Amino acid sequence: MLRRVVRQSKFRHVFGQAVRNDQCYDDIRVSRVTWDSSFCAVNPKFVAIIIDASGGGAFLVLPLQKTGRIDKVYPTVCGHTGPVLDIEWCPHNDLVIASGSEDCTVMVWQIPENGLENPLSEPVVVLEGHSKRVGIVSWHPTARNVLLSAGCDNQVIIWNVGTGEAMINLEDMHPDVIFSVSWSRNGSLLCTACKDKKVRVIDPRKKKITAEKDKAHEGARPMRAIFLADGNIFTTGFSRMSERQLALWKSDNMDEPICVQEMDTSNGVLLPFYDPDTSIVYLCGKGDSSIRYFEITDEAPFVHYLNTFSTKEPQRGMGYMPKRGLDVNKCEISRFYKLHERKCEPIIMTVPRKSDLFQDDLYPDTAGPDPTLEAEEWFAGKNGGPILISLKDGYVSTKNRDLKVVKNVLESKPAPKAEPISTVQKHVSPQPSVKMEDKLEEVLREFKSLRDRVILQDRRIARLEEQVAKVAM
Repeated sequence: MLRRVVRQSKFRHVFGQAVRNDQCYDDIRVSRVTWDSSFCAVNPKFVAIIIDASGGGAFLVLPLQKTGRIDKVYPTVCGHTGPVLDIEWCPHNDLVIASGSEDCTVMVWQIPENGLENPLSEPVVVLEGHSKRVGIVSWHPTARNVLLSAGCDNQVIIWNVGTGEAMINLEDMHPDVIFSVSWSRNGSLLCTACKDKKVRVIDPRKKKITAEKDKAHEGARPMRAIFLADGNIFTTGFSRMSERQLALWKSDNMDEPICVQEMDTSNGVLLPFYDPDTSIVYLCGKGDSSIRYFEITDEAPFVHYLNTFSTKEPQRGMGYMPKRGLDVNKCEISRFYKLHERKCEPIIMTVPRKSDLFQDDLYPDTAGPDPTLEAEEWFAGKNGGPILISLKDGYVSTKNRDLKVVKNVLESKPAPKAEPISTVQKHVSPQPSVKMEDKLEEVLREFKSLRDRVILQDRRIARLEEQVAKVAM
């Protein structure tokens, strides 16, 4: 007799937990605009949330530590004249964010190091080229200052933010509204999902469609398509019977899917969030109150259901923290920022481990904030994968450069001289001084004695509880 063996995976027991109420961001008027974007963008410094604003479009930018009730007069980023539809932080500079709006413009903003003290209405650069509202903005994963925007004029424009110029315009490839755009791992290809039910793989610099699939999902509701690290494409959409589906495709031959799975009959669009380090895809449905997660492997059925994190409240949008912003000491493998009607609630996903040591199987080297290429190199045809960093000692960011838009060159203000910081990207750790070592040992001794004291108190409390229970009996 053959026994069924449970598939081995270190992510079978991923545990999701919402934070306490005092660690949420409260009293936020989350945008009610009818557009299927995530309405939230997060990086290791800030959380940005698109909000309802009278007389134009605005979004909040809050330092991560500014939890609790947010004052109604808290300053916003408010330069757009129409509602903001999409926002995304620059992966190479934690102080720079791009926004697309119903006013047909894309704006790039530089946020002060300590957050906003006054409303910000002057962007670093305004990118004008779309004739209808701009619903998608997406930074290039490895080239500095390369930004993509897609609008309801069915155009995809790729900008050099350093010069404020539109360098590539893909205007005849999509006959209808573009639902999603995703860069490949090294940024050489794009993958788009369109209202005409086609998924297209595009080489933007050659302005050529390299592969496409008609009716990737047969339903009329919006699809999403994202590139995976191995070059495959993961899509979410709807069947002809309006059941939600997910599918996996080879990007070089999209005739038949690698696999298709049907999920449920809800009508909320599934937003996929992908972690290339662990090959986990998280699906967050708009209007759902759950996050489903799947592991993608080379073995059938290829997309393996792991678990579902459920809450009582439906989600209006979702932000996803980059890997370098996670707490590796708590074995945190992802963190979401769930938007309710009036608040933003962080949700932490962990893999429980008994050991306090760094779990290198959970944290392989991940994409760091340093760009591989300059914008001019990428537009000239050069490619490069992301520069990887180790998270072993907790990632320490180098000083962000100020974004300046000038003719052909992106300048940076010289940073004040500081003592060299041991940054993980360089994998260089200068020898600490003897004084620092002594101080560290002293702190560790103190920590150990405190921990021993807590353990003793725990045992004492347990004994007292037993005695009380016996007396009560």
